Amino acid sequence: MSNIDNQDTVGNTSSFAKGLFIGGLIGAAAALLFAPKPGRDLRSDLSDKITVVADKTKDVASVVSNKATDLAKTVSTKTEDVAKTVSGSKDIILSSVARASADVADEAVKADQEIMDATAQAAKETQKQLNTTS
Repeated sequence: MSNIDNQDTVGNTSSFAKGLFIGGLIGAAAALLFAPKPGRDLRSDLSDKITVVADKTKDVASVVSNKATDLAKTVSTKTEDVAKTVSGSKDIILSSVARASADVADEAVKADQEIMDATAQAAKETQKQLNTTS
């Protein structure tokens, strides 16, 4: 999940929480305005409902914050794991390339020696043939 996706998720959750809070306030106000109660009781009920909605909003915000923190920790841990894996793979690849390079160099030295030996042998045989024909 990319950083932009994380921000969208947190932004969407925050927007949802704001909408929930505003909707709760509007619903509570509408319910209390249409209830046949005296002003003092109405204000008391409205205050109680606002307190309940505010507490619920704080709870939702706390849950969202905890989830966002957990998500950030998970992303950080996964990123560290990937970095370690890449670093470890790099070291393995470098050592493999170094070994392969050394093997190729050894094979080149052996092949060079074999060619030199074969050339020396051919030169000796040619010299023998020239000596016998002369």
